[in-house]
Amino acid sequence: MYFPYLRGRQFELIALRELVEKGVLSSRITPIIEPVKLSSTLVKTIEKYGVNGKQIAIITNPKVGSFNSDAKEEKNQKLKEGLSAILKENDNVIFMNLLKPNLKPEEFIERYADNMGTICNNKDAISVYEVYFAETDVKYNLIPDESGFRRKIRKNRVLLADKFNKLDRNNDYIEVDDEPFSEDHLYYQEDGYVGFADYSVVGEEYNETGFAPYAVVIHIVYFDKDNSLRIKHFVSDSNDDISDPAGKFQEALSKLVEWNEEKGLDTVAMREFEDLYNREAYPGLGTVKKLSIMHHLELMGRYLDKE
Repeated sequence: MYFPYLRGRQFELIALRELVEKGVLSSRITPIIEPVKLSSTLVKTIEKYGVNGKQIAIITNPKVGSFNSDAKEEKNQKLKEGLSAILKENDNVIFMNLLKPNLKPEEFIERYADNMGTICNNKDAISVYEVYFAETDVKYNLIPDESGFRRKIRKNRVLLADKFNKLDRNNDYIEVDDEPFSEDHLYYQEDGYVGFADYSVVGEEYNETGFAPYAVVIHIVYFDKDNSLRIKHFVSDSNDDISDPAGKFQEALSKLVEWNEEKGLDTVAMREFEDLYNREAYPGLGTVKKLSIMHHLELMGRYLDKE
């Protein structure tokens, strides 16, 4: 099983929703959403997974974003009620708890005992797992591939790692335009895990606000001859200032389309990239990220379905 861990920003959510709508999300993929904002897009995405019988995981105690404060605001009462109703109706939701030192998750366990999971990437929180979860029926426990975690958390382990090489500036990807991404899909079972998880082509780092980049870059994963996953970075050329993002996008996109003439990657997202190239259209940087995520998850799903 593959568990892509994504923050619940608009374009990540739309990527997850469109994969289901277009029928290209493998049943061996369970996306994990850390909700960073209470939004109609979040509600619609979870609803779409329920209607289509697809499994999805929701972190109930997010550590980043404004979700918790959003839920307390009176103006969001209808959204909150809508989200609660959909979560109750959907039997395909796994409720995840981010383990933290000194956490007392009795309420979480009582509420979600039939369909719960944990995420533990803090060594000081391992004791919380041992006290509260070691003897309970936890479907999945996400941990880093480190001995301190493996020794104490032994049941239903999922390997969690950030595979995306996040550089300071988009322009920096010119120097590392093609690099290894992941081999976890090849060895996770051999290493004693029931699944593997990563942060797709976004990375673990979370920033509340975006910024206008000097360079536009498109991140595309692909399988090498040995079935390891690599990632190719397509970077624009005219990167002296922040002007003309549409022109920069076309520069990066033309490199992607030319490269794929040889690679022949055929996913929903890749076809959309090629359509944007043919129309000389600029969809915005959010859509570029959405398509890169969709491509990654569709490609990984195809691999897992062949196993």
